[in-house]
Amino acid sequence: MLEPEIAAFIERTAAIYAGHSTSLPPSEQRAIYERYAAALTPPLPANVIAEDAVFRANAGHLIRLRLYRNREKASGTAGSTVLYFHGGGFVLGSLESHQIVTARIAADTGLDVIAVDYRLAPEHRAPAAHDDCLEVTLAALDGRLPFDSLAESTLQLAGDSAGASLAASVAMRLRDDGVQGICGLALVYPMLRTEPQMPARESEAHAPMLTLADVYAFRDLYWGEPGSERAPYPAWTIPLDAARFEGLPPTLAIGVEHDPLRDDARVFVERVNAAGGHAQLWIGTGLVHGCWRALESSPGVQALHHAVCQFLASIDASRLRRAPTPLE
Repeated sequence: MLEPEIAAFIERTAAIYAGHSTSLPPSEQRAIYERYAAALTPPLPANVIAEDAVFRANAGHLIRLRLYRNREKASGTAGSTVLYFHGGGFVLGSLESHQIVTARIAADTGLDVIAVDYRLAPEHRAPAAHDDCLEVTLAALDGRLPFDSLAESTLQLAGDSAGASLAASVAMRLRDDGVQGICGLALVYPMLRTEPQMPARESEAHAPMLTLADVYAFRDLYWGEPGSERAPYPAWTIPLDAARFEGLPPTLAIGVEHDPLRDDARVFVERVNAAGGHAQLWIGTGLVHGCWRALESSPGVQALHHAVCQFLASIDASRLRRAPTPLE
């Protein structure tokens, strides 16, 4: 059953955004999505400043970045930085479309948040988005991102939907490559396999905001249709196809009740914990995929947002407690 405030949010969304349509060219899909996101995005919080920059990838293309910083945080103050990968099915989304999320995380945690504008499908198919996010993450760990004001810090990865898939994939790839420095992983309604997990795949196939058909349409635009020349998919881009689930940073995975992807979060948490790791599952009752935009009106979404912020802040506090003092 939908939360009443979410039912109202769905009605408002339907009046602005007709939903994903593969019959439209990607440029038109993105324009419609960006107008929808802009209509629901409040002004930048008063206690947050934003700084734009570009990162040049090894292949030569530019990746837009945006740093959000709480004004109350002094420049150079040590702390975790959150690298955030936006959702949009690998086809939609931008720095602007997800500012409602990234700016509020910075406002409510005091942590620096860097949003990443990775390449989109179908112009750039798998593993282009994954490659961009991996390269930016490695640069962040090495202190090579173009933000002079960033202090030396550890890094947390976060994302929603397709962006959560990117965050999980990058964390697992770094683990496999023996690269350290990721201290937390926050995944909000993640897509973690090319076939969603049961039972939500069937019970929520026609859920509001994201249907199973939508999931498959986005999947095919990025990875290619199953059995096509695009398959087999690049193995490291499919988190739930991984052979190993140990050695990951503390993880929060959030699923929402009415979402065909709901059980991706549950299965990921189960596998991490079964491998001896530390993962938490949070399920948003009465919520739908993409509901974070209802932050101002929905008690359930406010609880979701609080869970994410509390997790990120607790990881940062734990890191600070473990850090040696100048006298040690």
